[in-house]
Formats: sequence, C-alpha cells, structure tokens
Amino acid sequence: MTVRPILIAPDPRLKAVSEPVETVDAEIRKLAEDMADSMYAAEGIGLAAIQIGVPKRVIVMDLDQKDGKKNWRAFINPKITWASEDVATFEEGCLSVPDIWDDVERPARIRCEYLDLDGKTIQIEADGMLATCLQHEMDHLQGVLFIDHFSRLKRSMALKKLEKAKKLAG
Repeated sequence: MTVRPILIAPDPRLKAVSEPVETVDAEIRKLAEDMADSMYAAEGIGLAAIQIGVPKRVIVMDLDQKDGKKNWRAFINPKITWASEDVATFEEGCLSVPDIWDDVERPARIRCEYLDLDGKTIQIEADGMLATCLQHEMDHLQGVLFIDHFSRLKRSMALKKLEKAKKLAG
C-alpha cells in the first residue's frame, strides 16, 4: 500500500493536460493501485493521476464503498463518445480543492470508452453519480478543476479560501 500526497489547488501541476497511456503494464497497474490507496486514505470516491503529480490519463473510482468494502475501478485513457443534451446538477467536491462544495451542471448521461487494467477496451453508458464522477475526473485529465465551472466571482472566493487555509496550516 502506497499512499501518495494529493496536490492541492492552486498547485500549477493540476493545470497540466495528461498524456495518454501507451501500454497498460505493471507500472500503470501499480500507479492505479497507489491512486486507489491514496483515494481511500483521503476518503474520496475518485482520483485522477495528475492529482498525485503524474500526468497520465488514468482515473480510479469507487462509488460502492460500503461497510469497509473496496471495489475500485480504473479507467485508462477514458474518452466520452456521447453526451446527452439534458443536464443534471450535483453538488461536487474535490480532494484537490478541500472543504469547498458546490453545484455543477453537466450532461446527465454519457457514453465512455476506456481501457481496463488488462488493457481491454470497455464501453459503458453512465448516468447519475457515475456520469458526474467520470466527467469530474476526466476534467482533471484536461487540467480543469470543478471550480473552473463556477462563475468568476465564486471561483475567486474559493481560491482565496484555499490560500487562507494553506497559510493557516503552515
């Protein structure tokens, strides 16, 4: 088990666009395991590799965490192949933007294609929390944080709150 530190906004590395994974190999599987360990340690439900400073197109997610059971999945080189015109609004938070929660509007349903840990191509349709989380984590792969969906004023207030918390912490 390797828990890696999670980058906190406004760390400039979070704005990097992640590179595609060329081959799903032992190194990528180890990265995904470390990401899952880091996500669980931070009590999150999703994590993109860039959040631990690795600019690779890898996401891990576990929306089924109940009774201490862990059932995480990796999404390697994910891409949205279709998004509905109808939208859904969910309150989102982010491990890289601690203590800030707000509503974000996104497509309600998506189709996503990705590689699993065996390098097999998977296609899924998602709605609800899975669609929201996939889109949130895929934003990270493009250097976009959920606060980037806020109005300029709300985003500025969120970043000021993060800076103040950082100063108080040390």
